[in-house]
Amino acid sequence: VQLQASGGGLVQAGGSLRLSCAASGRTFSSYAMGWFRQAPGKEREFVAVISYSGGSTAYSDSVKGRFTISRDNAKNTVYLQMTSLKPDDTAVYYCATGAYSRSYKSYAYWGQGTLVTVSS
Repeated sequence: VQLQASGGGLVQAGGSLRLSCAASGRTFSSYAMGWFRQAPGKEREFVAVISYSGGSTAYSDSVKGRFTISRDNAKNTVYLQMTSLKPDDTAVYYCATGAYSRSYKSYAYWGQGTLVTVSS
């Protein structure tokens, strides 16, 4: 299983970015997909998850209302649309595939991460 995250970059506070994560080597549509992030000196934290069908989603309180997770099973890709970005959103963002969960322990495969930097 390979997950390739992309779309990170430098953005000013209040701006937007869309992250993508392309999957290969597994039946993409059979598993939930999650986004996590890790800021320097901090533990990896849950951001968002979407069920295998896309019918259910969940978000951390810190991003709820600002971020939207979606997936296109025909393209084996999951997205994270981020709006109203804040400096506190600065982190390496990781996509992962596994069970529908907020716990990183439920995810078996991880992408390499993409860096998002939000300047004030």
